[in-house]
Amino acid sequence: MQTTPDLSRRDFMKASATLGAATLASGTSRMFAAGSDKVRIGLIGCGGRGTHDATKCLNSSENVELVAMGDTFRDRLESCRRRLKEELGEKVKVTDDACFSGFDAYKNVLACDVDMVILTTTPHWRPMQLKAAIEAGKHVFMEKPVAVDPIGVRSVIESSELADKKGLTIVAGTQMRRISHLVEGIKSIHDGAIGELVGGQCVRLGGGMLDWGPKERQPDWSDMEWQIRRWLFITWLSGDFIVEMHVHNLDVMNWAFDAHPVQCIGMGGRQVRTGPEYGNCYDHFAVEYEYPNGVRVEYMGSQIDGVTNRNDQRFMGTKGRAYTDFGRVVIEGPNKAEYAWDSIDPCITQHADQIAAIREGKRLNEGKRIAESSLTAIMGRMSAYTGRALKWDWAMNASKLDLSPPKYEFGDLETRPVAIPGQTKLI
Repeated sequence: MQTTPDLSRRDFMKASATLGAATLASGTSRMFAAGSDKVRIGLIGCGGRGTHDATKCLNSSENVELVAMGDTFRDRLESCRRRLKEELGEKVKVTDDACFSGFDAYKNVLACDVDMVILTTTPHWRPMQLKAAIEAGKHVFMEKPVAVDPIGVRSVIESSELADKKGLTIVAGTQMRRISHLVEGIKSIHDGAIGELVGGQCVRLGGGMLDWGPKERQPDWSDMEWQIRRWLFITWLSGDFIVEMHVHNLDVMNWAFDAHPVQCIGMGGRQVRTGPEYGNCYDHFAVEYEYPNGVRVEYMGSQIDGVTNRNDQRFMGTKGRAYTDFGRVVIEGPNKAEYAWDSIDPCITQHADQIAAIREGKRLNEGKRIAESSLTAIMGRMSAYTGRALKWDWAMNASKLDLSPPKYEFGDLETRPVAIPGQTKLI
């Protein structure tokens, strides 16, 4: 297994910049003749989501092939490679020489002859890998969330601006933005079906994730390896579940309001996932978000088994109400309507949209939008962890919170303590 010893986040970002500088002269996207040229894909992050997204991407369009892969862990890469080859056959053309492991695997993938990369490593690495990919002239599909702290959010926005200048596409894994009934329902809200929005509610409860990942630490695993393999429950890697998973729902709120919050106050804790194997993440949150014009949105979320399961959003307007979930949108009031999901897979659609944009030379950049939705979730976590209210402008422009470990190496790394509201500092 490759490792990169004694590498800090600053070193990582410098390495990304160096990679970009080396390819800057030729770091713009190549032209695709007649809209049918083969698009060559590199996969960075070969866990469950990476396997899923690569499958959806390769099945979304003709003349798309996977030619390079990278992951921190060789065993995870090889498992992904086998599954993709079994399912997709000749669409997977990854030779042994195009398989890379270790902390610098992403740099090796970007050095390959690829047109686009899929970024599905743990969220912590998204900002630095996006930066390197855009500087290297690659189109990017990246999973949500795209950062775990405000410093990462700012980096993503900067990279997105560079992508526009270089004519590169960025698509985010916010598939709810491509679910047909939500597209129709949110358009209806924007068109005034329920009048001016005056309030909202965002609820996602259930799904304890108790069976996720390896339960026991192997004797030869360092602290760093154990944390990365249990990344879902480690805040510096996942951002906690409000960021890692519930960013989907908060993104829908931002979409409907066509805005991001201006401030928030939250609370939360952990009552079920209390063992050391669950790292330092919470299992429940509640956040009040304030949007422009004083509009309040109440978010409530948990990852606890045995509770009533819910996953929906509600909007109150001056002329009616709207209810949305994964299956339908219901408009109540004078403009009563209902929209149902058409069963078209939005995870296929998002990749097809990007491949088409690449071939047709069309602008498609969702980077800033998903960065703002990620910060919406990050703000909620920061408020809940500290017990403090905070404003968007401060979080976006002034917060110095950086969750990075001191070094990227397989060695000792103490798990940070669980946040305690009123004691944990707001940074």
